[in-house]
Amino acid sequence: MKLGISIGYSGGRVELPLDRVLEAEQLGYDSLWTAEAYGSDAVTPLAYLAAKTTRIKLGTGIMQIAGRTPAMCAMTMSTLDALSGGRVLVGLGLSGPQVIEGWHGMPYDKPVARLREYVQILRKIWAREEPVALDGQAYQLPYRGPGATGLGKPLKSILHTRQLPIYLATMQPLSVRATAELADGWLPIWFSPQRLDLFRPTIEEGFKRAGNGKSWKDFDIAAGCTVIIGDDVRACLAQMKPNLALYVGGMGAKQKNFHNEMIAKYGYGESAARIQELYLSGRKAEAIATVPDELCDEMSLCGPEARIRQRYKTWEESGVTTMLVQAGQREALHLMADVAGMKR
Repeated sequence: MKLGISIGYSGGRVELPLDRVLEAEQLGYDSLWTAEAYGSDAVTPLAYLAAKTTRIKLGTGIMQIAGRTPAMCAMTMSTLDALSGGRVLVGLGLSGPQVIEGWHGMPYDKPVARLREYVQILRKIWAREEPVALDGQAYQLPYRGPGATGLGKPLKSILHTRQLPIYLATMQPLSVRATAELADGWLPIWFSPQRLDLFRPTIEEGFKRAGNGKSWKDFDIAAGCTVIIGDDVRACLAQMKPNLALYVGGMGAKQKNFHNEMIAKYGYGESAARIQELYLSGRKAEAIATVPDELCDEMSLCGPEARIRQRYKTWEESGVTTMLVQAGQREALHLMADVAGMKR
């Protein structure tokens, strides 16, 4: 199992943990991942960090596909790949209706078709075999819809590049199946090593649909794992609860919250409903307190070093091929490098 480091997106100010990134690279971490919501973007920090590093791979975890046309995504990431010496990993996601319609001003429609066509266009652009054309449900190249001049024509990228690895962050069965069919890897959110069997049939169906003999050996599961070292396990787990409460309770509408649905799928339906009820009514502290310790524990490595070392084996044996370490402690980065047998 490879290790990556996930640094997420900024808060009110952009402050990159450069020392932590450089230390992770020196320790032998394989990849670095940024994110975006509706503040800082995912690509600009990677461009800066590309100039400060030499070996570590550079992943977007994730870019929202509504924020960029497929062509702009292909241009941006192939440019960054060229400038970084071929280190880019393209992580994409659909986000949700509140962000896509509220922030990007785009309809949250045909999500699986949109994801599929986005990937198809990226592959065509990077292949440079012919001018790119697609008559899809979500995308038309050239565009021929309302307001079109009729002057658009298929184009081929000027830049000679490679087929960049594509990772998709998906949660629903149809989109997870499309991920296994189309992508090089999966970025599951709220991943628990105990729960991979919930997704296994869907993923294997996606492999079959690929029609090229694709299997688990061709597919990178890059799952985030919060790592917190401390003698008091419950105190470590409590540090995860504000973020979980935000997503399960408030990141989405009451009638459509994918994060809430995922936690319910894990068997915490009653807690998920209560967290959302409290959060949306403004009782955030109570919502945070309602997040179960057991839920936090199965998605993390928390506690004394010996406990983390012992529980790491569950992740290693689960089928995860890349663990994206989410850690603010320098000693946690070192511990994970040592546990994974890569500390230099």
